[in-house]
Amino acid sequence: MTRLLDRRVTALRARVLARSWDYRQRHHARGVWYRLRRVLADASAAFAVPTDEVARLVAEGHRVETVGREFEPPKAIVFAPAARVAQIASARAVPLRLGRELLEAEGLVLTPFETTT
Repeated sequence: MTRLLDRRVTALRARVLARSWDYRQRHHARGVWYRLRRVLADASAAFAVPTDEVARLVAEGHRVETVGREFEPPKAIVFAPAARVAQIASARAVPLRLGRELLEAEGLVLTPFETTT
């Protein structure tokens, strides 16, 4: 093999090795960021609320997203309609991105996108 071809093969092997490591990590701690981003992609807005309000929403039948349990300390993440979130006096809007405010919230209520038919 020529020197150029040898360098190209070495670089290709390094990329394949890194990609395979990333792929194996998707079900472990490194994959939690992907799963959280996937949940946030389905939301139109995010609100930080106390955990007792999240418990009320769960009691009303709203489902807790499992990705929140993978954090330390665990976060309660729930989807609820915007009209229901408006009834929560302590709800505080937070930017819908992986940032300090969103990650500091113990209880997080996400509103889904409105569908028009």
